[in-house]
Order: sequence, then structure tokens, then C-alpha cells
Amino acid sequence: MKTQEERAHYRARFDGIDFRREPEKYRIGRGEEGVLSAEPYKSEILPCWKFKTPNVAETSAKKIYEMFLDYLKNDDFVGADMARKFLQMGYTRSRRYANHASGKKYDGDVPEHLRGISGAHGRAELPKEIDEEKAESARRFLVYYQQAKENQQYKAMLKIHKEKYG
Repeated sequence: MKTQEERAHYRARFDGIDFRREPEKYRIGRGEEGVLSAEPYKSEILPCWKFKTPNVAETSAKKIYEMFLDYLKNDDFVGADMARKFLQMGYTRSRRYANHASGKKYDGDVPEHLRGISGAHGRAELPKEIDEEKAESARRFLVYYQQAKENQQYKAMLKIHKEKYG
């Protein structure tokens, strides 16, 4: 598990960089890392990212998947990876709200020195209150996320990016 300092360093590597102009500076990271930092992609994709109802989630996921395909068509791996991460985040956030109406998974506040690092940090998990509508929103995002993750062109570009830039 990364320390708070390592995560802050990872986020700082995104500050002030236009990854469309400098894709060699992009590091893939784990899971959804960088999704709300990598520009210009954050500004392009975030306005489309919504999951309040299954219909809204479907429209959002479909639009983001279309953006993913457009990034691939334009040989823009970073854009495609960011779109994939937004699809993943649509799934994970919808699931969180499906399980916890407040969006809070754990009881109590995160200690200041642990903010920004995922995990329970000794806190008890709040009881689940399943919201089927949000669960359906999650399923809508999951379909598109899996398609993006398994896309052969994306996988080939991912491999090349890792080999070239780490």
C-alpha cells in the first residue's frame, strides 16, 4: 500500500501537465489514480460522468465509452486510459452508493494524516443498505468498463505505453 506521501507525489506529477501534448509523462497508476487530475482529459470527460439513475448512468457510460473509442481512433492512449478509468469510477462510485446511501463506507472520520489513502484505517464498515437503483447504475457502467478494459487495441496500446514509459 502506498503511503500518503507517495500518493501526494503521484498526484503532483499530474499538476500543470497537458498529457495530450506530453503523453510520455503519463504514468498509468493503480485503479482510478489520476482520473481527477490528468488534463485535458478530466475537463473533457468529467462533465459527462453521472450515475444518479440507471438511465442517466447508461447515457453517461455510453458517452464516455464513445469518447474512449474516439481516443483510440486518434491514437491517444492517455485519453483512452482516462476514459476507461472514468468508466471504472462510475462503476465503483455507483456500487458505493448502492451499498451506502450516504456514500460513506466507514464509520467515523479519516485521520488527517491518512486522507487520500483508501482503506478502513481501523474504522468499522457501516451497515449496507442496498439501493437497487444505484446497483443498476453500477451494472450499466460495468458493461462499458469491461468492454473498454478488454478492447484489443487498448490492450496493445497499454502494453506499448508501459514498455516505452514504464
